[in-house]
Amino acid sequence: MTFGERMRDVLEQGWTVSKDLAAKAGAKAQDLGERGILMLEVKQLEYQAEKLISRLGNEAYIAFTEQDKNTIDRDTVEIRTILEEIAVVKDAIEKKEAELKNRKQG
Repeated sequence: MTFGERMRDVLEQGWTVSKDLAAKAGAKAQDLGERGILMLEVKQLEYQAEKLISRLGNEAYIAFTEQDKNTIDRDTVEIRTILEEIAVVKDAIEKKEAELKNRKQG
């Protein structure tokens, strides 16, 4: 094998390695981007849950002060509605967190 042939082989191998590295880097960047999006979605859902919990507290405050109720419970219409909304958001958070965990392990 001549020097020129050896150099051609080295360059071809280098090109193949470079393409493989570029493909792996692209896949890793996409995975990081997708994980970042999932993390952002979890934060948004957590913020939504916080707002719902504030509404729950506000409804309790109104019931006790403005409506002069002595008790409220989970069957109170306003309370039940908010609790259902919180449950939906909680489930969405858990699904997103599970998806995020699966991406980290993958």
